[in-house]
Amino acid sequence: MSSPLTLRRVLLATALTCVAVLATGCSAGSAATSGGTAAATPSGAPAATTPAATSGGTAAATPSGAPAATTPAATNTAQAGSSGTNTQAQPAGTTYRPTAACPTRYLNARAGVSQGTAGSVYQVIDFTNISQSTCTLYGYPGVSLAGGSPVRQIGPAATRNTTAPRALVTLAPRATGNVLLRITDAGNYPTAQCHPTAAQYLQVYPPGQTTPIYVAYTSTACAGTVGLLSVSAVQPGSGSAS
Repeated sequence: MSSPLTLRRVLLATALTCVAVLATGCSAGSAATSGGTAAATPSGAPAATTPAATSGGTAAATPSGAPAATTPAATNTAQAGSSGTNTQAQPAGTTYRPTAACPTRYLNARAGVSQGTAGSVYQVIDFTNISQSTCTLYGYPGVSLAGGSPVRQIGPAATRNTTAPRALVTLAPRATGNVLLRITDAGNYPTAQCHPTAAQYLQVYPPGQTTPIYVAYTSTACAGTVGLLSVSAVQPGSGSAS
């Protein structure tokens, strides 16, 4: 049996051992506390967020009622739309088309007023739109004297008189435009040069057309190379020979 002294020694050794173990555990706890302090965010500092989390969070957290952000491409598209006002203003499904030139079948041509001078005759030719559609005339008609059977052109076609400028003439149904034709007297030229020939018509091609209109007109043409005719550009209204 152990003596009381020996028992005290055993108890004291055991107590010292426990103190050493407790000291070791406290040290380890301190180290753990130190590591935790390094990872902890200081009190009052904003929590760190990664760029990816911030970007995603911002897109999802747009305040209610705030305008949605637009990309440069979307902005450019909107600006392009605002610059196309004229196109957008047209009724849906419609396309702008300019008024078409008058085809020969839309027109009636006739000899209007005339005036004779020394060596020449000034003859107005009126074009009337006999269709139900509006059309246009622009520039010079082709005009020559014609006759015979079958009818054929006699002599050169009219040259262009550029005194009056060309203008687009719009003809509503029943509206009229005109040209002024000058016919030089065939008697002004030697017979051998002119080869005088009777003409019964003015052969008239409306501007830009390839089908003629024959207007009854009695005159003397030159069957050779002598040109007797000159014609003005189309003008609006019924013409005057003055």
